[in-house]
Amino acid sequence: MGKAVIINGNPSQVSRLNGMIQYVEQRLLQAGIEIEHIRVAELPAEDLIKAKFDSEAILHANKKVEEAEAIVIASPVYKAAYTGVLKTYLDLLPQKGLAGKIILPLFIGGTIAHLLSIDYALKPVLSALGSRHILGGVYAVDTWITRNEQEGYHLSEDLIHRLDEAVTEFAEEIKRRTELLLERVE
Repeated sequence: MGKAVIINGNPSQVSRLNGMIQYVEQRLLQAGIEIEHIRVAELPAEDLIKAKFDSEAILHANKKVEEAEAIVIASPVYKAAYTGVLKTYLDLLPQKGLAGKIILPLFIGGTIAHLLSIDYALKPVLSALGSRHILGGVYAVDTWITRNEQEGYHLSEDLIHRLDEAVTEFAEEIKRRTELLLERVE
C-alpha cells in the first residue's frame, strides 16, 4: 500500500521510545505499509559530525527517505528539543529532502512540560526541508511506558489510544497518497 521510513533519533538503544516505535511499526505493518528503518546513532559518527554528504552510509539512508511516501521521526526530548544526533542527520538530507512526504513525529520526555517541543523545535526544521504535511504527532511522558523483561514494553491505555489515532490518520494519508500516484500513472 505504501512505504514509510522510521527515523529513530535516539542515541540510546535502551529506551522507552522503543516501545512507541515498536507499537507504531506493528500497527503500520498491519495496515499493509512497508517499513524501513534509519537508526541515526548507528550511522558513522564521523560522517554525521563532519557532514559527509557523500558518505555511503548517509547516501543509503537518504535513499530510503527519498523512496518513502511517509516518514516517522522519533526522538526523546533533551533540553527542550529533539536529540542532537537527529539534528546532525536532518542536516545531511537534501534541501528539499522531505518535500511531498507525510510526517508523523513521535517524541518522549520526562515531563509534560516539553509537550510543545514537536511544534517549536522539530516542525520548523521539517518545513525548511520542504515538508508541508506534518501530522500533529504524539508526545509521551516516559512514565506512560514500562519495560517488561519478558514482554518488551507496556504502554498506558491513553498512550495506546493516542498512538492508534495517529497511526490511523498516518495510514489513511499514505493510502490516499498512494492511490493518487497510481491514478497519475494510469
